[in-house]
Amino acid sequence: MTSTAAPTAARPADGPEAPAGHPPGEVDNRAAYTGFGLAYVLGHGSAAVSEGDQPLLELPGWLPMTLLGTGLLTGIAQATAAALRAQRGAAAPDVLSGKLLGTAWVVAFTALALAITGLTSALDAPELQAVLWPTGSGLIVGLLYLAEGAVRRNLLHYGLGVWLALTSAAALALDVPGPFWVLALAGGGAYALATVLEHRRLRRPPALRAGF
Repeated sequence: MTSTAAPTAARPADGPEAPAGHPPGEVDNRAAYTGFGLAYVLGHGSAAVSEGDQPLLELPGWLPMTLLGTGLLTGIAQATAAALRAQRGAAAPDVLSGKLLGTAWVVAFTALALAITGLTSALDAPELQAVLWPTGSGLIVGLLYLAEGAVRRNLLHYGLGVWLALTSAAALALDVPGPFWVLALAGGGAYALATVLEHRRLRRPPALRAGF
């Protein structure tokens, strides 16, 4: 009498097995959304209440940028870690797409820095940087989310990018502290909602995760 061993699942040739519950190439954005959301609420929120002709609170000038920078760095670190986890076990074309998207962040923010520096120098108005950096960053992040959402077929990520790009650009039409209120409420609120929807999206079967 002979026995036959049960077949074992083959591990993808491109890398180690992906974490359980997350197929290769699937990015869990919850931690990144939380980090960026806190940056928007705390950083832009503190600027909103302390800037303008009649500020609601007197805060140190360094505090809003410190809160914003800390939150953004946390969000970027979480987004990078999530993207690297998603690449484990993914096919080579998906890994290449992830690397190109990561490079796009560096290129986009370098271009933004050059544009803001050149514009404020040409107009001899360095004070514009206080508004152009927050709104420009929101616009750039929104456009990058559009690209990532399209590549990953993630409508939630894509939709968040649409909202961030449009609200950040529209905020430029307001006087200070208006842009900061828009970024804190519209941007921070969008990230909070996206975090909840991302949790619900990831609980769905992989074939149904493209939608909201």
